[in-house]
Amino acid sequence: MVQNKPTRRGRPRTYDPDQAMARARDLFWIQGFSGTSLDELSAATHMNRPSLYGAFGDKRAFYRTVLENYREKMRDDVRVALDPDIPLRQALSRLYALFIEIYFPQDGQPRGCFMISTGVPEAATDPDVRDLMADTFRGFDRMLEKRIARAVAAGELAADTECATLAMIANSVVGYIAIRSRLGESRETLESFAAATVDHICGMATPQDG
Repeated sequence: MVQNKPTRRGRPRTYDPDQAMARARDLFWIQGFSGTSLDELSAATHMNRPSLYGAFGDKRAFYRTVLENYREKMRDDVRVALDPDIPLRQALSRLYALFIEIYFPQDGQPRGCFMISTGVPEAATDPDVRDLMADTFRGFDRMLEKRIARAVAAGELAADTECATLAMIANSVVGYIAIRSRLGESRETLESFAAATVDHICGMATPQDG
């Protein structure tokens, strides 16, 4: 009688992929893609080079995975901030507060936006990164445009508001805050700027009859 040999199981995974990506993200965020070596990624993730390659591919593939992961989380967070059931003023205030909180971590130096700081330089030579970045910014524009259009329908903004243009303006403020935070502008100054932006956008409401 032939007995079946027990199936040999693969070696159990000894790393947390989400934790590894978070550590790699933080390293890329401060040093950039080009300024980060494989040895540094290995040390940050507590994974040797063969393990890194096996889990994420080469450095560029790893970076793209981290970038995509960050993009998806930001989409979810922006969707929550732009809650359609609250006034536009509150939604925009929550949106800018969300990003300022990210750009000024309590346990580290101001770092700006991960996508802008690391993705824009790589977009010049990496078509995949360029396409991902462009798609991300267009996607945020569409989310804001839809939210602004809802505010127009609710009478919060004038009926002739150019929703697409205003959405791009509102989105560009996020990028401005990101860049200025990384360049050393104070959190208080950028919070005041964000509040002024909200006042300007929401001050475009249709005048009410007395």
